[in-house]
Amino acid sequence: MSYERNNIRAMEGYTYGEQPSDIGVIKLNTNENPYPPSPLIQSALKNFDSDVLRRYPDPSASSLRKFVASRFDVSADNVLVTNGGDEGLRLAVTTLVNPKGAIGMVDPSYSLYPVLANIQDCRIESLRLEKDWALPKGFSERINASGAQLTCLVNPHAPSGVLCSVDVLREIAYGLEGVLLIDEAYVDFVDPVLGHSSIPLVHEFDNVLILRTLSKGYSLAGLRLGFLIGNAALIEPMATKTRDSYNIDTITQSLALVALNDSNHALINCDKVRAERSRMRNKLCEIGFTVPESQTNFLLAEVPGPMNASTLYESLHDAQILVRYFDSMPLDRCLRITIGTPEENDRFLKTVSRILQAS
Repeated sequence: MSYERNNIRAMEGYTYGEQPSDIGVIKLNTNENPYPPSPLIQSALKNFDSDVLRRYPDPSASSLRKFVASRFDVSADNVLVTNGGDEGLRLAVTTLVNPKGAIGMVDPSYSLYPVLANIQDCRIESLRLEKDWALPKGFSERINASGAQLTCLVNPHAPSGVLCSVDVLREIAYGLEGVLLIDEAYVDFVDPVLGHSSIPLVHEFDNVLILRTLSKGYSLAGLRLGFLIGNAALIEPMATKTRDSYNIDTITQSLALVALNDSNHALINCDKVRAERSRMRNKLCEIGFTVPESQTNFLLAEVPGPMNASTLYESLHDAQILVRYFDSMPLDRCLRITIGTPEENDRFLKTVSRILQAS
């Protein structure tokens, strides 16, 4: 006998990227930062007073909230600290979307969004992106017609890496009747020359939530720390009603503050990633791949000629190089490649060239 809810029984869970135990594997499949976090993290861990673990952590992560608020020129009431960006997404869905309601998104996008929709037992209004990865025309109107209470847009987009401008986001926020959640998991890798910042939208609109994480730019995927920034009326019910009690442990709160206070280290690492991203894209294009310009720490590469993307994925896997392959249109001819260290990227490029020449 099954005791789970009908919608849970019928759904499929989130598919994680492969996590190998062999340290010899080149891991370019889950968009982790190839460089270590601030060395101050290691020092803080060594000097951490374990006696404080007898007590519960600060339930609202108040020091972190205040620090984030000051960094982004908002009030602490505009900030909610979450257990990774994924908890922020779950809280937004749980708090803002009725069961049998609807969530808006684009296709393709982050594969967790439909999983959360299924858990909430609500519909998905998914609109296919244009061939250049631009939003479809009449996006807000079509989402409104579905009755979606929440629309999730990852920006820069995953899996293409393409950046949507703040002007376009502003137009969407203005047109939507529900809440716009801008998932900025990869925003730390955006070229600073572009001057991109969506934070002003929080001051302009009461229906905008911005999601950030320390997993990518700050090299802390193993720590699980994110935060939401938005109108206080959006933050308050999540903070006081639907959030798990004591959702951020004491060690994580402490280390996150250390990392954020040493943001220059993250900036340097992101500069390295951007340099390798540019080099990798140029090299891939030279050997026949089609690669949109990315503002993330990964590239979406369409496989050249008659080569099958699934076959190339398997061949790379056999060579102990992991990338991500999605067996669905319009991604079935593409590989998503995380930017690694120069040495890892060189091994990837050499292996790919060898496989293509042999095919």
